[in-house]
Amino acid sequence: MSRFSIPIDALTSRVNLSGRFDGLRNTSISSRFANLRPISEFLDVKRISKPANFSEAQSRVNYNLGYFSSNYAAVFAMLSVYSLLTNLLLLFVIVFIVGGMFGIGKLEGNDLQLGSVRASTSQLYTGLFVIAIPLGLWASPFTTVLWLIGASGVTILGHAAFLDKPIESAFSEEAV
Repeated sequence: MSRFSIPIDALTSRVNLSGRFDGLRNTSISSRFANLRPISEFLDVKRISKPANFSEAQSRVNYNLGYFSSNYAAVFAMLSVYSLLTNLLLLFVIVFIVGGMFGIGKLEGNDLQLGSVRASTSQLYTGLFVIAIPLGLWASPFTTVLWLIGASGVTILGHAAFLDKPIESAFSEEAV
């Protein structure tokens, strides 16, 4: 029986994702959202059309992902907030873990003394994770992350594929 291998490079090279996310590591959040495009330009209904073929859809996606990258980051952030607000148990677990680690960190390595009970920081971390791990698994974080990936992909790639490039960009491509 022969092994079946999928050439990932051949699939991803068509979409040209190789250097798309390199600039995200070097920019701060404030500068990331500083170049948000106006909502009237982002949701321009007059420019929505079906691409004629895959090549045109790929060209639109490449252009729009670069041009509206900050808007797409805002869409992803809004979908992330929505997913946490609809999964309140996961939100509680995240706040519980962050708050617990912040509280243990405020002890600065000292033991916690509650009446006659004394707990070291390692006991507090162990107790935090013994409670948080089962509760976190019950909150279904994998389902939420997969929903977030799917909803973001459909929304962002759908917008990028169906929103036509502006007329100015078509003329600048022909001149090159």
